[in-house]
Amino acid sequence: MKQERIFNISIAGCGKVAHLHAKAIQNIPNARLAGVWSRTYTTAKDFASVYKTKAYTDVSTMVIENETDLVIICTPHPFHKKPAIEAAEAGASILVEKPLASDLGDCDAIISACRVKNVKIGVVSQRRWYSPSMRVKKAIDDGKIGKPVLATITMLGWRDRDYYDADAWRGTWKDEGGGVLVNQSPHQLDLMLWYMGDIDEVYGLWRNLNHPYIEVDDTALAIVKFKSGAIGNILVSNSQKPGIFGKVHVHGENGASVGVQTDGGAMFIAGRSGVAEPPVNDLWTVPGEEKMLAGWVKEDTEIFNRYDPTVYYMQCQIEDFLTAIENDTDPMVTGEAGRKTVELFSAIYRSTSDNAPVKFPFKPEYGSSGR
Repeated sequence: MKQERIFNISIAGCGKVAHLHAKAIQNIPNARLAGVWSRTYTTAKDFASVYKTKAYTDVSTMVIENETDLVIICTPHPFHKKPAIEAAEAGASILVEKPLASDLGDCDAIISACRVKNVKIGVVSQRRWYSPSMRVKKAIDDGKIGKPVLATITMLGWRDRDYYDADAWRGTWKDEGGGVLVNQSPHQLDLMLWYMGDIDEVYGLWRNLNHPYIEVDDTALAIVKFKSGAIGNILVSNSQKPGIFGKVHVHGENGASVGVQTDGGAMFIAGRSGVAEPPVNDLWTVPGEEKMLAGWVKEDTEIFNRYDPTVYYMQCQIEDFLTAIENDTDPMVTGEAGRKTVELFSAIYRSTSDNAPVKFPFKPEYGSSGR
């Protein structure tokens, strides 16, 4: 009998979201948390003591000493580049928390390092594993709405001053790299790109509506033209107390529509709150399937109540990545897919700055996200 391979997984960055990944790893039978690294060694030591693993002062040493198969990068996103490249150059595949970076130059450097060392790269977008998100994708792929012709993102959330004061890097261009576009909306942007394909042109606009104590955007709008000829509209905001919902809807040329509410009520904040409401299909007009929503909502609510959703879907994505390593295939969310999300929000920033549409591919000067 073939012995099951045990994967060694290490974590780089020991902030709030890293705890969710550590718990997810503990739930995977063929994985172990091999080590942790943080930019501050005492933070790594404290984290390691909680999860009974070893703290390191150097990413490369951690990878080599533990024969690490996968490093999950959990540093703040402007600081993804250095540990990601060090892990890849030491021979480990990497799964990077969203977004891949706040800068396209950093994205390209990370992807290039993985390509040179022939290791895999993925970006955390666990909302793809929500059953209602997958139903939307399958309906599109099965042709149930015909050609997708219109997509909308509406994410109306809230972040208060305590949230921004909780970490020194939040709310600044230098240390966070952006606001709602960079930090809260990548999940919805990723889903839209997954459903609709590549972009041809974007016209965008960002504002800070009611957070005068931060430098960055709390609200952004965009009109999107896809290469397929479809169009889209994006509205994302952190300015609606206590948080209303996050939705991605797709409308087809045959008149049928499908959609997912990924977030309902007060938005999830790692380390501070749980997921308020189960993800559900909130829109479904596929002919002959209109009455299936109630059953799906019941089914998805049962899953939501059975597991800790903040950990369960992380586990699903990590397991997908380990399968990709085992079978030498691509993970569901590749580094290139993660880069497309960064390209989109970078183009929205540039469009606002230039007051003009931005054509794709968007190629800012490296070191600039387009602001």
